[in-house]
Amino acid sequence: MKLCSSVLAVLPFLAAGAAWGAPPASIPGSAGESQRYSINWPSGLSLGEAELGGSRSKPDNASERLSFHFSVDAAIPGFQVLDRFRAESSPAFCSDEFEKQIQHGSRKADEKTTFSSDGTAKRETKGGGHTDLSTPSCAKDALTYLFFVRKELSEGRLPQEQTVYFGAPYKVKLDFSGTQQIPVGDKNVEADKLLATIHGEGASIQFEIYFLKDAARTLAMVRVPLSMGTFAMTLEK
Repeated sequence: MKLCSSVLAVLPFLAAGAAWGAPPASIPGSAGESQRYSINWPSGLSLGEAELGGSRSKPDNASERLSFHFSVDAAIPGFQVLDRFRAESSPAFCSDEFEKQIQHGSRKADEKTTFSSDGTAKRETKGGGHTDLSTPSCAKDALTYLFFVRKELSEGRLPQEQTVYFGAPYKVKLDFSGTQQIPVGDKNVEADKLLATIHGEGASIQFEIYFLKDAARTLAMVRVPLSMGTFAMTLEK
């Protein structure tokens, strides 16, 4: 049960790629986007599925806003995982708010982090207390960071190590590790491989992430090595 939670907890951080040779893209595109993924055991058997998406909007008499979402629906006998994440940010990828609703077996959590441009944020738990955080003036929650990194890399830049907020703060570092063929759907495609390292709350984890060599730097695969083997989240095509 703890293993399942550990695999799924890192998924919202899984965004990076190398954009050399690809033209810049609007991320997310003006028409929005949505991608579906399968989550698999090391044996290849399905554990569940995930969905990742983003959109742009411009309410009347207001500036443009970016909205992002990520959801996980997975299960093993006697243990269900239902996670929902939502984020709002400015066009400059400065976070406004981040909501996290998770259910891992009998454990549930519902919280919201609201960011201010003055370098503070408030993390509130539904039915509980709150924590005040000190942040950069343009702080990034996990989902906003994901789309920010894709945009940066589509323009040929690899962001330096920085703090990302998934409720608590985490240090995230990305390293390019070459290009290789990976299976997506019923064919092999070329993708850029990166190593992502996350430090936070007294622990750290490193995993592989693969992005298609398209203008939008579409997330293609994530491979997380754990004691039972390597778990994967793969784009469905």
